[in-house]
Amino acid sequence: MTSRPVSSSRSARPTMKDVAAAAGVGLKTVSRVVNGESGVTPEMAARVRVAIEALGFRRNDSARLLRTGRTASVALLLEDISDPFSSALSRAVEQVAAAEGCLLFTGSSAEDPARERELALAFCARRVDGLIVVPAGDDHRYLLPEIESGTPVVFLDRPGAGIDADAVLSDNAGGAQAGTAHLIAHGHRRIGFIGDQPTIHTAAERVRGYRTAMAEAGLPVDERWIDCGPTDRARVAAAVHRLTSGPEAVTALFAANNRVTLAALHHLPADRRPALVGFDDLELADLLTPGLTVVAQDPVALGALAARRLFDRLAGESSPPARLEIPTLLIPRGSGETPPGGH
Repeated sequence: MTSRPVSSSRSARPTMKDVAAAAGVGLKTVSRVVNGESGVTPEMAARVRVAIEALGFRRNDSARLLRTGRTASVALLLEDISDPFSSALSRAVEQVAAAEGCLLFTGSSAEDPARERELALAFCARRVDGLIVVPAGDDHRYLLPEIESGTPVVFLDRPGAGIDADAVLSDNAGGAQAGTAHLIAHGHRRIGFIGDQPTIHTAAERVRGYRTAMAEAGLPVDERWIDCGPTDRARVAAAVHRLTSGPEAVTALFAANNRVTLAALHHLPADRRPALVGFDDLELADLLTPGLTVVAQDPVALGALAARRLFDRLAGESSPPARLEIPTLLIPRGSGETPPGGH
C-alpha cells in the first residue's frame, strides 16, 4: 500500500487584496464594506459582497484588534452551564451580545474558586472586551489589574468580593421572606429550611429572608430546622428525613434552590407530606400533583441586565459601580398551600 504524502501547509486564505482584485475596487473600499463603514455606494458594496462570498473571505479579527483595540467578544463565567438557570442566563447574555455585534465565550467554574480565577484570567488573556462573572470565590482582587487596564467586569447572581464592581442580583432575601410568609399564612409554624452552602451569598441571603419572615410573624426559629450544605441528593435526603420525622417534625419545608427542591421531591414522606415551597422555578413544576409552589427568579432579566450594563461600560458609562436587583415572583400551585397535617 502506497502512502500518500500529507502537506503540512494549508491553502492560503483569501485576503482583502484578493477581494479587491476580484471586485475591481480599491482596498479601502473593501475595508469599509467589511467593517460596516459608510462611504461606499450600494452598487459597489454589492460587488464587494459577491466577491467575498465567491472567495470565502473571512475578516482577520487579529488585525481588527490591532486597529481598534477591540475583539468584538465578551465572556461569561458561570457556575455550571448545564444547570437550567445558568443556561437561561447564558442565552439572555448571548442575545444582547449578538445585538451588539459581539461573540460570547462561556465557561463553567463548577463552584471552584481556583477554576473561576483560571478561566477569568484566560478569557482576559485572549483580550475579550468585557467579562461577566457568576462568582465562586470570595476574593476577586485578582481582577483589579484587568479592570484598571480597561476591561469592565460585571458580577451576576452574586456580588464580587474585595472589589468594587457592578453586580446584578435577584432579591434573594425578599423572595425567601415571601415564600416563608406564604407558608405561615397557610397555618404553618414549624417550617424547615434546606439550603446550599452558607458561605455562598445567595444561600446566606435566603436564610436571612426565612429568618425575617419568622421574626415578623413572631415565631421562634429552632436552629435544628435550618439545614445547609452541599446540594447532592444524599445530603438533602438526610435533611428531609431528619426534619420530617419524629414527634416534633416540621409541617412545611422551604427548599432554597432548584437542586435542593428536586432532591427533596424524591424524598418527601408519603404518609405525612409537608407543605413545600421551592426557590427557583422548575420545568413541568405545574404538572406535579400537587403543583409545585415556587419563588421564581427571572434569569432572562438578570442576564440581559448584566449584559446591558457591560456594554454600557464599554460605551463609556463612568458612573460609580452599582448593585442592581431584580425582584422575584411567588407562584402558588398547590404544594405550598397544604395546611398543617394535610396531604
